[in-house]
Amino acid sequence: MFNEKDIITRILNKDFKAFELLVRQYERLVFFVINRLVHDQQDKEDICQEVFIKIHKNLYRFEFKSKLSTWIARIAYLTAINHIKFSKQERLSEYTEDIDQYYFTDENPEHTMIKKDTVNYLNDLIQKMPLQYRTVITLYHLNEFSCAEIEEITGIPEGTVKSYLFRARKLLKNKIEKDLKKKKYERIR
Repeated sequence: MFNEKDIITRILNKDFKAFELLVRQYERLVFFVINRLVHDQQDKEDICQEVFIKIHKNLYRFEFKSKLSTWIARIAYLTAINHIKFSKQERLSEYTEDIDQYYFTDENPEHTMIKKDTVNYLNDLIQKMPLQYRTVITLYHLNEFSCAEIEEITGIPEGTVKSYLFRARKLLKNKIEKDLKKKKYERIR
């Protein structure tokens, strides 16, 4: 059983084995948050290391006002966002807020489904979403954080988180329906 208070106390007392336990406990969470935001594999690895360095340096500031996983996810999120801002690989302003004006690629869904299974197809769709939608849908559905925890992690107001979740789900639903109709039409021809 992972006892957060015990592990944190041990880490603050310079027990490096305890920090290894913390890394093992949360490395998947950190990578998962970063993986959805950053595309380059080397950057992902570098950011993960940077996150755990920040955690180690700032652990004394953790006050148990939230879950440790929420605090760590926030550090991962902010570190990834800072990386994106500074590398200029992707900007939040590149995406339109008007959901009806946003389109995915018109790649043939049959080829997509042949190449990938359903999970990979959905992951691909999520990767193509605007950053803010991709972030909240990942944290909510895949990391199982509540809307309040997502607000704490990202700084996005809870109402906006709910709005982004609604829009992201609508985008996914519309794209999947469009692909299924296209696939059905191609079969008829």
